[in-house]
Amino acid sequence: MKKIIIIIILQCTAVLCFSQSKVSQLLCNNLTNPIGIGSSQPQFSWQITSDKRDVIQTGFEIRVGESESFLQKGKKLEWNSGRISSDQSVHVDYKGSPLQSGKKYYWQVRVWDNYGNASKWSAPSFFQVGFLQTSDWKAKWIQPGFIDTVGEASPMFRKQFTAKKTIKSATVYITAHGLYEAKINGERVGDAYFTPGWTSYNKRLQYQVYDVTNLLKKGSNAIGVTLGSGWYRDHLAWGSNKNIYGKDISLLFQLAITYDDGTTETVLSDGSWKSATGSIIGSSIYDGETIDHRKAKTGWTLPGYDDSKWNDVKVADFSNDNLIATINEPAKKHETFKPVKVITTPKGEKVIDFGQNLVGWVMLKVRGNAGDTVTIQHAEVLDKEGNFYTTNLRAAKATSTLI
Repeated sequence: MKKIIIIIILQCTAVLCFSQSKVSQLLCNNLTNPIGIGSSQPQFSWQITSDKRDVIQTGFEIRVGESESFLQKGKKLEWNSGRISSDQSVHVDYKGSPLQSGKKYYWQVRVWDNYGNASKWSAPSFFQVGFLQTSDWKAKWIQPGFIDTVGEASPMFRKQFTAKKTIKSATVYITAHGLYEAKINGERVGDAYFTPGWTSYNKRLQYQVYDVTNLLKKGSNAIGVTLGSGWYRDHLAWGSNKNIYGKDISLLFQLAITYDDGTTETVLSDGSWKSATGSIIGSSIYDGETIDHRKAKTGWTLPGYDDSKWNDVKVADFSNDNLIATINEPAKKHETFKPVKVITTPKGEKVIDFGQNLVGWVMLKVRGNAGDTVTIQHAEVLDKEGNFYTTNLRAAKATSTLI
């Protein structure tokens, strides 16, 4: 009987686990996809992630282009840094071709790690340049064409225009002496409030930049802007501090449109606009706002509205040397609070308690007749007897009046 011996040889193959770093959280000037940056040399930042431990960046490469498609193909680039041996991933300066005002640029980055691995190119991000030169402003400062002896009613500015072609992109550049709120075709422009913000206006007046492509349409369009005195000419702090930066209330507005065929058009604040007042008959940082809904001009921010009885505007000659791109975070809506209780004070006052000190709007539903008035006073504390207390507000009325 024969014995058969079978020998099996096992070959062990070492499997190398390859881990590739990823690049994300791309920031330009500390912002995600910013619009209207005022720097000719923006700074780029990013983060790397890996499923391995102790991974650090040893090199990076950045590329910047005007087109996302060309960027990903590595063609017609404004800047290609090439591989730079560095662990820097925060505030890397742009060192490419000179950037142009108003243009949108796309950028991406890849990195090398201490294991010798190269990441894939990051997903593209973008940034859009604001106005790098004062001469980029073609718009004129405009003021209400009517005489406002009291200076409390909020002026409204209106402009209707026709877009004859299909719109590819549209950008608004806007600021004011005072505060502004803009609408295009009835829709609010941006989600920032108290714009253009409070700065030392005589030295630095910020302008904002908005992508309004989705607000415009081929055919008739309408622009509506409401102004308030704000910090510019309202009372500041205490005493007789008023008109610190000027007595006027003015608007500067520039809309740049690019059509699908590559042609461009601009809509500027100039002498062709109209002005009037509406439902906001009083507006003050310290005293509050008075709105008379009987004076509302329904549809005034929509195309087709009859503004034949509106006033013309006055064109003013102000220097633009103090205009700068926005560098601060804007004030935005964040959350909604409901009252925690309703108090009846010893004096019989009805006090709605929100449970904390906060800044915002009061939303309420009322039922009544034309001319009825609802008055809402705001305060921070009750006095020691538990009554409504406003003495600490000094002369500030802090009152909302709805008619």
